[in-house]
Amino acid sequence: MEDNIEIEISETNRGNEQIIINKKHKFNFSFQRKDKSKIYRCTEYKTLNKCKSLIILNDKKEVLKYESLHNHLEKEIDVSISVAKHKIKEEIKKNSIPMDIKPKHIFNVVSQEMGLICPEYSTIRSQIIRNVNKQFPPNIKSFDDIPIESEYYKTKRNENFMIFKNTDLIIFQSPFQAYLFSNYHKNIFADGTFYAAPKFSYQLFITRTYVGEFNMLYTTSISILKNKKQSTYETLFKEIKKNANKFRSNTLITTINFHCDFEQEHLTNNASESYNSYLNNIFPNKPLFYKLIYILKEEEKLSYNDYQSRTKGNWKKKQKIFSATDEIKILIENYKSKEINLFYNGCNRNELIKLWKECLIDLNDININLK
Repeated sequence: MEDNIEIEISETNRGNEQIIINKKHKFNFSFQRKDKSKIYRCTEYKTLNKCKSLIILNDKKEVLKYESLHNHLEKEIDVSISVAKHKIKEEIKKNSIPMDIKPKHIFNVVSQEMGLICPEYSTIRSQIIRNVNKQFPPNIKSFDDIPIESEYYKTKRNENFMIFKNTDLIIFQSPFQAYLFSNYHKNIFADGTFYAAPKFSYQLFITRTYVGEFNMLYTTSISILKNKKQSTYETLFKEIKKNANKFRSNTLITTINFHCDFEQEHLTNNASESYNSYLNNIFPNKPLFYKLIYILKEEEKLSYNDYQSRTKGNWKKKQKIFSATDEIKILIENYKSKEINLFYNGCNRNELIKLWKECLIDLNDININLK
């Protein structure tokens, strides 16, 4: 038996246990003996090479026997890929929210740990995506499947995001969005989109408000509707209004001017159509329920940060410079979110090039508006 045997624990693509020896050879689990020791055979055992090398480990992963009878070349590259995949898979498991996982970031962490033997990102990218997708919760296929409670119903600030659910409707509104609704309710713009709604639903319904002092539109609620019954819409507005009143200390919200898409007003188009188009671009196909909720929370976080920045004293002193800088930052963050979703949907290189070309065009428009 060789001295100084270096052992690493890995696994096959199917999740079965695999042993790496000296970063050169892979051994798959064969069977367990009565004394609980395990026998692993070289991965070339079932190939034309019929390699007879094996290793026996006890239940503490200590080497009891190693027969190095390799009749084939060492497989350092193949081994490095297996080790990298396993380490990345373990890193992915540490994240409770799979949509928060940044594949390239995890790869960089593992790459630094492995050093020069780590394979290139392109060689294991598809495997990383598969492992991330496996962490997703079961897909929601009907309104009845939507849970009352979920860790996905919390904002990035650990606040409640889902405020109401019945058999026909589920409403999402963070405390920040409720505050906007309650304090800027003079004109609320409402519209629905069918393309960005999950398959099991009828419509994704969005309300937005215009904050005049910042010349900005902010989303104040997002709802998923099962049908187009009048009673469903009545319940929707009743619950949004009731929730928003919790964040208004002086007077209750009574009169609200709702502008819907059929009115064809200029501000209505800006408030709803552009946001709907944005969501439709993010989701080339109807989104999975949890992925949709994740994106909506990301957008809520960006709006919250934007509003917080604009309400600070320093902002008004340097309004033009700050708003432009902030607008650029938000724009880039939005495009990063789009890129992540294209990435998870299996986009090709041309789609990514097109996406960032659109970003450059939007950045140029911001620059023109400054002049």
